[in-house]
Amino acid sequence: MTSTPSQPCYPVQLTGALDPNLSRWLWLVKMFLAIPHYIVLAVLWVAFIVTTIIAGFAIVFTGRYPRSLFDFNVGVLRWNWRVGFYVYAALGTDRYPPFTLAKTDYPADIDITYPEHPSRGLALVKWLLAVPHLLIIGLIVADILPYPWITASDPPPGLQPTSGYSVLNLLVVLAGFFLLITRTYPRALFDLLLGINRWLYRVLTYIALMHDQYPPFRLDQGPNETVDPAHPLVPAYAR
Repeated sequence: MTSTPSQPCYPVQLTGALDPNLSRWLWLVKMFLAIPHYIVLAVLWVAFIVTTIIAGFAIVFTGRYPRSLFDFNVGVLRWNWRVGFYVYAALGTDRYPPFTLAKTDYPADIDITYPEHPSRGLALVKWLLAVPHLLIIGLIVADILPYPWITASDPPPGLQPTSGYSVLNLLVVLAGFFLLITRTYPRALFDLLLGINRWLYRVLTYIALMHDQYPPFRLDQGPNETVDPAHPLVPAYAR
């Protein structure tokens, strides 16, 4: 019997290759070096929300996700993941992210299978179906520890700061301290961060109507997604 090649385990493929020669100290200033990207991403995310709303109407009335809008949204997510991999989501590379929506040879990337026939009905309720995931994600990305300079200050009444570290932020900072002190990045910690980010992007793309495959409740850790050839997960729209 001829073996069947492994199939992608999910329509969203998030990858990240850990740089073996990361700088000890560069992570301390990456958040400032990435400021130009933050400005561009702020604009791109507004556009992402608008195009997602337009795509939602298109799916409900035509049963199609406009390909140009889909490609644009994939580009926004790709840009966001590259910046996150560089600084606040993984610290996985010292290579500065490129200013482009297009696919590049950057060590972090995301690919999403285009949905040929997205469900019209699901487009109306995905945000509701994703509530269990959103509750878990809230525990991961919600601020649980105020920034040190916030706790040291005494803000006026009514202007209490809410910014701080989340579980994801703390794990990234922990990776930074390992780099600073030992110049090594624990592989298990990197794999965990990739798994968390993979979960976040799966849920985000599901809510953004970019596929109909319900996100699994698991962390697929490591730089690349793998699948058991005997039990491949096939996107709903391909069944």
